[in-house]
Amino acid sequence: MRPIIEFCASNIGHGTEPLKKKLEQNPEYDVIEYGCLNNCGECYLQPFAMVDGEIIEAASPEELEAAIEAAIKEQEAWDNLELD
Repeated sequence: MRPIIEFCASNIGHGTEPLKKKLEQNPEYDVIEYGCLNNCGECYLQPFAMVDGEIIEAASPEELEAAIEAAIKEQEAWDNLELD
């Protein structure tokens, strides 16, 4: 199953737009931008995204990218366990 990565348009001020565009280039991901993800506390404080409904946050867009990749790998590992 392809991971769904959701971005909040209001979080762009934290530098998430280039990361969103980069992830959109990966055909393995479904990347969606919403006007609001109803996580205003997260949105105001730092870069964040949601991966398959789970909030992923970091101090910088670069750290957010690493955290998103880690969350996807973790989910893939769980998916592989369930198939065995």
